[in-house]
Amino acid sequence: MEFNVRRLAADAGTFLSRAVQFTEEKFGQAEKTELDAHLEMLLSRAESTKHWTEKIMKQTEVVLQPNPNVRVEEFLYEILDKKVPTRANNHEMLGQCMIDSGHEFGPGTAYGSALIKCGETEKLLGSAEKEFIHSSAINFLTPFRNFIEGDFKTILKERKLLQNKRLDLDAAKNRMKKARVADARSAELNCSPPLGEEYVAHFSYMLSFLHVRWLKAETELRIAQSEFDRQAEITRLLLEGISSTHAHHLRCLNDFVDAQAAYYAQCYQYTVNLQKQLGSFPSTFSNNNQPSGSSSASVCVPTAPPAASLPAPPPSQASPALNELRSSSGTRKARVLYDYDAASSTELSLLADEVITVSSVPGMDSDWLMGQRGNQKGKVPITYLELLN
Repeated sequence: MEFNVRRLAADAGTFLSRAVQFTEEKFGQAEKTELDAHLEMLLSRAESTKHWTEKIMKQTEVVLQPNPNVRVEEFLYEILDKKVPTRANNHEMLGQCMIDSGHEFGPGTAYGSALIKCGETEKLLGSAEKEFIHSSAINFLTPFRNFIEGDFKTILKERKLLQNKRLDLDAAKNRMKKARVADARSAELNCSPPLGEEYVAHFSYMLSFLHVRWLKAETELRIAQSEFDRQAEITRLLLEGISSTHAHHLRCLNDFVDAQAAYYAQCYQYTVNLQKQLGSFPSTFSNNNQPSGSSSASVCVPTAPPAASLPAPPPSQASPALNELRSSSGTRKARVLYDYDAASSTELSLLADEVITVSSVPGMDSDWLMGQRGNQKGKVPITYLELLN
């Protein structure tokens, strides 16, 4: 019990000394030991790393989960250390809604079948999104969060210790300065001691006390300087580890970009496959819901399905003109029958009723010709063209 009381008194004295030193520094009444420029630079870089890591984490969470209410709910589950309940995302809910409506209209109808196919694709997109979010959370957000909650907290702890050691050092310097002033005054008095024997004993005691005080202040200063240097070295080693943190975060960033690329490529493949499936429906299905004889039917522009699903051109069109074009190396004019959107950079988009120049290229698929409109050039499907004489 006695040891604890003494230790408590010593800790209280140290805390009071630090508080006094800090207050005097704020009012400009005490000198402050400045850290070396390299250590200050490391501290600044650590603060900047922490600041931007938190901002990147926050914005990434917004990208992965745009709904703020869901983010709050997931945060609460994380605090309570409970598993987040599995829920369908927006793509999956839309997909299920399309599938249910498709079964309601009838899978045998064009519209119902298309809704079911779209719904199945939306569910695939939802599954791909969940996989992307899961991968990003593990490989990107978790390492960033570990730095904020682990490594940086250790840096803050050691930096606070360094601050305390600096206050102890400066307080010891101030005590040493006061002890030197008192020792100098005692030296002056020693040169001209006061008259009278009654003052001799008291004067000798004061000299001894001031000398002991000076030796104690010198010892405390050496100890404080040693502890400050040791803590500065520990803090410096931790701060230099920020470079390793940056390298680790760079690898995590590469993983995040790879996950994004894989996710968007997967979504692109799903939608392209859906386009092909929807393109297999006959074009007459687009008029299924139009009332017969309605005025709106007269303004509807019929669109043709993709070239891959169109029937082959009639022999009367394919034989003479087309064979002649293929046998020669010349060009012909052709009128476009339907609008066509290019599926890749090697193809040429078409507008109905426009006239373009076409030619045959050796080795090209028999269902395609090389089309040219001004400076634009690309493959065009034969079934969208009518060769002109």
